[in-house]
Amino acid sequence: MSRITDLFTQPTLINYINNRTFPTLLGETLFPATKIQSLKLQYLRAGSNVPVIAPIAAFDTEAQIGSREAAIQEAELGYIKRKMQLKEEDLIALNNPRTVQEEQYLKQQVYNDVDNLVAGVNARVELMRMQALSTGKVTASEDNPTTVVDYQVPLEHQVKPAKVWTDEASDPIQDMQDWISTMNIAPTRALTSNKVQTALLRHKGIAQYFKTAGMIPTIGNLNALLQQFGLPTLVTYDQQYREQQADGTYKKQRYFPEDAFVMFGPDTLGNTVYGPTPEENRYLSGGTQDSNIGNVFVTIYESNLDPIGTWEKAAATALPSFADADNVLQVSGLLAATKDDKQEAGGTGN
Repeated sequence: MSRITDLFTQPTLINYINNRTFPTLLGETLFPATKIQSLKLQYLRAGSNVPVIAPIAAFDTEAQIGSREAAIQEAELGYIKRKMQLKEEDLIALNNPRTVQEEQYLKQQVYNDVDNLVAGVNARVELMRMQALSTGKVTASEDNPTTVVDYQVPLEHQVKPAKVWTDEASDPIQDMQDWISTMNIAPTRALTSNKVQTALLRHKGIAQYFKTAGMIPTIGNLNALLQQFGLPTLVTYDQQYREQQADGTYKKQRYFPEDAFVMFGPDTLGNTVYGPTPEENRYLSGGTQDSNIGNVFVTIYESNLDPIGTWEKAAATALPSFADADNVLQVSGLLAATKDDKQEAGGTGN
């Protein structure tokens, strides 16, 4: 065994990840994590919770036979992975540290790489959760998006406003009331962006409500106002991730679309389902009894002899289930397109 794989054994890496606390992403609270031992996800769609009325029947006649609307859907978990190379200079330094302090420093650099790789896998899983919540679909392949799974959110629950909320002629309160009237539940929460929330605070019609009620236009008072109208409480989500481009540069992207608005009830929406990875399967096939493997599998391995190739890698198989897909309402196009948006959509011609 080489020194690098001796320093970072698989049990050591598993123990490190299990004891490492990563920032909690919003999607983790809406789609709690669970793990299965399969690459196929079967999940139950809750269906409508509006009761189907039982008919009145004459005595001595057969009762109407009901049918179950809840349906099992199946999808394949997405295989997510990313790796970084330990350069030959780093390997030499790790194999021949001059002091204990230098060895600890070099080892910490490796663990920093591991943290970054795991955070990258977590970011992809969060993006899938937010895609499901905001569009009803999970897509992959950034260069040519393809649908991985369609959760079949009812078309009447995927809407656009008659007028963007940055238009003073729009009526956000009426819009929300109209949308809720199409839902099977009374939503208690709404997820949107800070930009949409700001548009509501600055909206002329809502400002008039504040004035009439003698309220200061604050976020807290906005939610209080919405609740008076029987509307859900707003939560904003503007967290971003970075995507590495083909030329090595990075581009910031949002998990949740800036012009989106999603209403839903108080319950969890589904689960984030994790499964086994090929890397985990190979490790377990070696006869190990390790039962502490988490949702993301991290490994350090050697591949090439010339040049020496030593790699740090994080992998997971994951996909959100979305049992409550029938009970969300997804709104898009709430903001007027900016000049930059129009250029990106149409291209610059260069």
